[in-house]
Amino acid sequence: MLSPKKTKFRKQHRGRMKGKASRGNHISFGKYALQALEPAWITGRQIEAGRRAMSRNVRRGGKIWVRIFPDKPVTARPAETRMGSGKGATQYWVAVVKPGKILYEMGGVAENIARKAMSIAASKLPIRTQFIISG
Repeated sequence: MLSPKKTKFRKQHRGRMKGKASRGNHISFGKYALQALEPAWITGRQIEAGRRAMSRNVRRGGKIWVRIFPDKPVTARPAETRMGSGKGATQYWVAVVKPGKILYEMGGVAENIARKAMSIAASKLPIRTQFIISG
C-alpha cells in the first residue's frame, strides 16, 4: 500500500477542495490518460487497486505511470471513545484530487487496449473520470 516514508508533521487538517487542478492536468509521459472529473480523496488502496487492474489487463505490454501519491494522513478515533483527549492516530493516507488532475497515464499499447484497461481502473475509484488522448 502506498504511503510516505517520512513526513514533516504526523497529522494534518482536512482542508477544502476548491477549484480545479492547477498542476498535473496535462499528459506528460504516455499517450493515454485517465483524468478526474470530480474532487475527492483517493486512498492508497484505491490507487494501488487501479494500478493492478490496469497492469493485469495490458499483460506485459506498454508502460503505466501513476501520477498521484497519497501524502495526506487521515486520522480516526477508536469506536465508542469519549469526546476530548486529542486527535486520533493516522489510519490511512489519501491523495487530494481536484477536477482535471491526471490520475494514470499509459503508453506503448493500442488505443482500444488502453481504453479498456483505464475503464477497469476507473471502476476501482470513487469518482467520475474521463479517458483522454494526448494530441
